[in-house]
Amino acid sequence: MTISRRDLMKASLVAGAGLSIPSVLPAQTAPTATRTVRMVKASDLRIFDPIFTTAVITQDHGLAVYDTLFALDSKFMPQPQMVGKWGVSDDKKTYTFELRDGLGWHDGTPVMAADCVASIHRWAQIAAGGQLIMERAKDISKKDYKTFTIALKEPLGLLTEILGRYSSPDLFIMREKDAKRPPTEQVTANIGSGPFKFNEALAKPGVSFAYDRNEKYVPRSEPADGFAGGKLVNVDRVIWDNIADQHTAIAALRRGEIDYVEGPPADLYSAIESDPDLALQVRNKTGSVMHLRLNCLRKPFDNVKARQAMLHLVDQEVFMRAAIGDPKYFQTVTSIFGNGTPYSNDENTGWYKKGGDPEKAKQLFKEAGYAGEKIVILQPTNLPAFDNAVQLLAAALRKIGILAELAPSDWGGVVTRRANKGSIENGGWNIFITSESGFSRTDPLGNPALLANGDRGWYGWPSSEEYEALRAKWADVETLDERKALARQMQRVWWDFVGDILLGQYVSPIARRTTLAGLIEMPAVNPMWNMYKT
Repeated sequence: MTISRRDLMKASLVAGAGLSIPSVLPAQTAPTATRTVRMVKASDLRIFDPIFTTAVITQDHGLAVYDTLFALDSKFMPQPQMVGKWGVSDDKKTYTFELRDGLGWHDGTPVMAADCVASIHRWAQIAAGGQLIMERAKDISKKDYKTFTIALKEPLGLLTEILGRYSSPDLFIMREKDAKRPPTEQVTANIGSGPFKFNEALAKPGVSFAYDRNEKYVPRSEPADGFAGGKLVNVDRVIWDNIADQHTAIAALRRGEIDYVEGPPADLYSAIESDPDLALQVRNKTGSVMHLRLNCLRKPFDNVKARQAMLHLVDQEVFMRAAIGDPKYFQTVTSIFGNGTPYSNDENTGWYKKGGDPEKAKQLFKEAGYAGEKIVILQPTNLPAFDNAVQLLAAALRKIGILAELAPSDWGGVVTRRANKGSIENGGWNIFITSESGFSRTDPLGNPALLANGDRGWYGWPSSEEYEALRAKWADVETLDERKALARQMQRVWWDFVGDILLGQYVSPIARRTTLAGLIEMPAVNPMWNMYKT
């Protein structure tokens, strides 16, 4: 759609300081305290484009500002969101989608089918599920200003699930002119069609960001159900305050200056629970899987024996005690599909040994030809769980004679640096620690951490043609038993080439004041609609 056609269709906080509504906001427009929610997220927002990065903080930003074609309900079934009506041809090869009424961009222009087509093409260059769609697509194009089609060369029964599943990067719909930008270049406009508008005037990078209720957003009529249904915004403004020290954040929470803290330190759980004005709440009941990503493009981890060495070096129970603390919040995990999922299995897990096997790790490093080169580990100093685990890892490596060096920064710095494929001398890296929803581990089509397609894949860039051939079959197996069998084959190959290193599975509650309610409990990302203050 041309621009002319669109025009024709127009229808704070510094760590440790006290909080106040930013003075740049005129008093007559300032939302009241009961209509403002102040949140401390787990990390600082550095990248605003949710296609450019898989960082959860950026996906949460995308969830507020943008909208999606489909969304998963509380039973993890895809439901229409921006789509009003859709259908599929008798041969299951052509899907037709019609946008619902009332969709508009924050700049006042209407959402068009051309926006959706461009957004799908951009997202599909990065997302694992999108890449599968493009491999099978014959054509993706607009039919008219609010209708588009996806024509396939062969059926893909999981199409709507792939379009609606939150497996970073998520398919957020952007304006066509933004989605035309290559996915390797960031979109910085922050103009979406979602339930919140990004307040550029109040943006203070490194200090705080504000999101205002989009008064023109038209929610679906269905009640909220997981990520699906009506996205009702019950507050006027949400402010993300950047407080790097979590103990300082909890102190602000107890004083009533903050309403919500993500990822509170485990050593403060009991203190939070004993405060009648505070509560711990687990929003992600599937928990999270913490894992190491090894840079498979650079020495020493370009050698499979060095990666196998890391399997034997890790003592999961020790790492989880250091990162999470109380054993009631964590468990060990050996399946690439996580614990407690339909696809969890014990195939090819003979490497696991309680307490680890440092001597075996030392031997394997030697067989890999390790010659004393420096191994750089990215250290997120503002995330206590990751920071503790990183320091423990460095100590374990040094103990077996490996030259481990920490590269400290906040999480935003880690997110930025991990995209660097260059040498250590040119700002590259060898290891970083991350985590993801346990639910994401059930999705080898969409979860980028379960890819092994080399430098086309996710950070760490492991490569295995055998594994990728098996993963490609996932979309076509029809029964649960067939998927379970395929999962075992995939896991066998994964632990042969060692795609990543698991550190354990855990649940991490958020801390909130009891006056904040209505938080949606779903894995992977954290929506801000539906919540309210009493």
